Amino acid sequence: MIHDTGSTVPRRQLGRALRQLRTEAQMALDGVADALQCSRQKMWRIETGVGPTRGLDVKALCELYSATPELTDALTALANETKAKGWWHSYGNAVPDWFELYVGLESAASRLREHDDTLIPGLLQTRGYTYGVYQHRSGISQDEKERLVEVRLQRQSLLERRLPPAPKFEVVLSEGVLLRVVGSPATMAEQLRHLLDVGSRPHVSIRVLPLSAGLHFGAVAGPFVILDFPPSNRIEPEPSVVYSESLTGALYLDRKEELAVYEEVWSSLTSLALDEKQSKLLINKIVGEVHHG
Repeated sequence: MIHDTGSTVPRRQLGRALRQLRTEAQMALDGVADALQCSRQKMWRIETGVGPTRGLDVKALCELYSATPELTDALTALANETKAKGWWHSYGNAVPDWFELYVGLESAASRLREHDDTLIPGLLQTRGYTYGVYQHRSGISQDEKERLVEVRLQRQSLLERRLPPAPKFEVVLSEGVLLRVVGSPATMAEQLRHLLDVGSRPHVSIRVLPLSAGLHFGAVAGPFVILDFPPSNRIEPEPSVVYSESLTGALYLDRKEELAVYEEVWSSLTSLALDEKQSKLLINKIVGEVHHG
């Protein structure tokens, strides 16, 4: 099955290219909005890649910025790709806007590096564990919980994808995550066995950071994902992005200096974590303890 990676990356690329043209033309967002007789908000949405962009608007902007005919054609073609819908659109309100952007980026990434010191990452959760996580969310109906669980499980098909190839997925988990029982002890034992199962795939690496490592750079950084993208024949390759989520929104960091800090955190995590083999032994040991605890 060809996985639909949706329109997130083309939207972001188009937004970046148009922002660059505007900067080169030395125009302010307000000035452009006036010239196009549209709102500043609409211009902001186009430049940040929040929604699809019409080819007509792209043509008008390129004309305003005196872009070359070749670039105008390339950007207009890119505008058509911003309308593609990813599978997550069918889940409606279960996927908030700020997370929809993440699901699109996750689908397009060639490498994901995730650190978590609180919960098992969504791509590795079992149905029982996910239910356990959502049990503690107030203000959402049982139906909404069901939809949230389905979205999370649907995202996991990413790791089984054939075309384009599944991303390389590297995870560093705090030992505390494995010891924190979510749901029941039986749910937790099933979740830990699932980690061992998924971790045996060639493109997945699961490593545990022992509590004995003490306070480290990653504990200060908290949970995050670094997404890297495949080289493409488009205008420019998609830059890596760091994603950091909270209950009500998320941060997307893609400035060079921000990425450099997180690369440093990642190096620190991988230097302190157990290797894959030692991590498997520790997970197995905890499964035994959960069962007989």
